[in-house]
Amino acid sequence: MARRPLPRILSSGSAQIARSREIARTAADSATDVLHPLITVSRGLRKLAATARAKWAATPKERRGPTLFLVAACVLVVALVPYGPLLALVTVMGAAAWQGRERPVVKTGPDDAEIARLKGLYEALVPYLSLPEDPEPLFAHGGDWSAAFGDYAFDEDGRLTRLRISYPPYFTDGEPAARARIEHLLHAKSGRGREYLFDWDEEGNRLTMRVLPALPTTIAAQRFVTVPGETVLGFTDADAVQRTVPVRASDGTEDAPAVVWRTGPRSTEPHLLAVGQPGSGTTSLLRSIALQALPHGDVLIVEGSGTGEYACLVGRDGVLAVECGLSGALTSLEWAAHETERRLIAANRARQAGRPAPEDTRRPLWILLDRPSVLGHLAAADGRPDPQDLLQVPLRHGRAAQVTVVVAEQFDSVESLSETVRGHTRARVVLGPASREQIAAVLGAEPHTTPVPDVPPGRGYARLGAGPVLRLQVPATPDPYDDATSEAHRRAVLELLPERETAVAPAVETPPGPAAEPDLDTDTAPTHRKEPAPAHRKEPAPTPLPSPVAAEG
Repeated sequence: MARRPLPRILSSGSAQIARSREIARTAADSATDVLHPLITVSRGLRKLAATARAKWAATPKERRGPTLFLVAACVLVVALVPYGPLLALVTVMGAAAWQGRERPVVKTGPDDAEIARLKGLYEALVPYLSLPEDPEPLFAHGGDWSAAFGDYAFDEDGRLTRLRISYPPYFTDGEPAARARIEHLLHAKSGRGREYLFDWDEEGNRLTMRVLPALPTTIAAQRFVTVPGETVLGFTDADAVQRTVPVRASDGTEDAPAVVWRTGPRSTEPHLLAVGQPGSGTTSLLRSIALQALPHGDVLIVEGSGTGEYACLVGRDGVLAVECGLSGALTSLEWAAHETERRLIAANRARQAGRPAPEDTRRPLWILLDRPSVLGHLAAADGRPDPQDLLQVPLRHGRAAQVTVVVAEQFDSVESLSETVRGHTRARVVLGPASREQIAAVLGAEPHTTPVPDVPPGRGYARLGAGPVLRLQVPATPDPYDDATSEAHRRAVLELLPERETAVAPAVETPPGPAAEPDLDTDTAPTHRKEPAPAHRKEPAPTPLPSPVAAEG
């Protein structure tokens, strides 16, 4: 059966109705714009009238007569003054316009969504912060969350950014496991992907949680304002340290809170261990330390990975060697051990003679060892000693001999570090994504913040000796020869590099002994070494010790 067409009035009526509604809405908007001053003044007059009515109602009856007389006298004076009625009208209209203006809504409390989030967090904490024996529990299912929560704040997305929690006195806040459970719950319920700081007040039974802003990554390698013996490891929160240094960032000059590591004879943390994941920035940290140490001392670099990350330092003034192979690494570390002993003997003889220590024993010597586990595997396969065994003398006696050792290793090879390295590297740094257990295993204490899974290179934590765990952002110090390095960072690193040496000092003769074995190392990475300049001393010099052979790379 054929379908009968709809009447024309029904088919075209919806379009006409929609067009009429649009015209009416446009006319209403235009009228509102034109009549907006009148609407504002009318709203203000209504508020002034309501205020006058409230004042009249609050006036006692015995004072209403004098008040009416005073108002009538004022009206009479205004009527007799020239242009008085006109000025009075303008004043009233101005006051009405001011009272009738649109004011921004001031938020005085949480909205419905925020209240629901606080209630959910309160209910989640009930199993951890309540006991059945408590007659008046602070946390109970269906209880009042406002009695336990205070000083809360939310961001634009409705997530918590600050919260103060009052907990009952019987909660075991002195146990790390109990604290960790509460912190994990708050982290999960308040939103992952952000770093939270937990401040426990055990005396007041209060826990303050707040979201920490991300540390700036705009600070690149530069000459920091420090004295000899001080090294800037990176930058942290403003309230975590008491010292700031002026720095140049991409957005201008500022004073940034710095994590300063002090070395030398009076340092309690003379050696450093840095641990991280691949690409976390441990190599950049060693490059930054080397650039800061070169103006005042000599640097010996041993790179176990053999990727050429320190090629920019080859042949520079103050760089004794950049070793990438096993044979060169063993030779250089053996020389460093003998050099440490020589410095101790020379300083001891000077003290016994009543003279200051020789100049060559007071110039700092830095030993930077990157990925020693790789060299350890090569040495074990070739039947040679582990390079870490040659670090015993510099680690144990380096503080008195002005010798500083910095070791960088990855998490998957931390177990291969010797007990000597672990025991004498009291300054610790962890970079890259890591769990609380991994951070605590390296630093010896858990951080007060929640680690995040995604962090930029050079981001982590630092702890100097028995001090607090600090957030850390290492200054950007990439390899200037890497194609992925930006031009600004490349120029920043190249400006800090010392001049290249045009001549190499002659090699020091080694004492007679058994002939050296042929180099069976199959590493193809070049070896670059130079001999430090000998010092002139009046006392008889001890028997010369083996040193790296000078070779042109």
